Amino acid sequence: MKVTVIMEKAKDGYYSCFVEDDLPGFGLSGFGDTAEAAKEDMLEAYKEMKEIQVEEGKEVSELEFIYKYDMQSFFDYFSFLNVTKVAELAGINPSLMRQYTSGVTNAGQKQYDKIRVAVERISKELSAATF
Repeated sequence: MKVTVIMEKAKDGYYSCFVEDDLPGFGLSGFGDTAEAAKEDMLEAYKEMKEIQVEEGKEVSELEFIYKYDMQSFFDYFSFLNVTKVAELAGINPSLMRQYTSGVTNAGQKQYDKIRVAVERISKELSAATF
């Protein structure tokens, strides 16, 4: 079963992720100092829930996670991406992009769309590349 995980950075500086969809019998979330730590925490909770379900003789649902990131958690998780280069590829001022990724300023929908298209382009280029 595919489920959507929302990854976001809270105002207190910590990251969280949670399954957006209703799951039968349990909720699923994770927290941490980084987006990666929050994801690992959630996956550990999922592993523990599966173990409990097995012990109780219940059927174990295998979940496939689809991640939706806010701007800050995306660039924290994919920290190898150069924010300036992504901004240039998206046609956004690099200084403004750094404000988006630090949470100083929020991007509007048009800006999000430009960034999404740029990231999709990077993804396609990476998947087509070999060495």
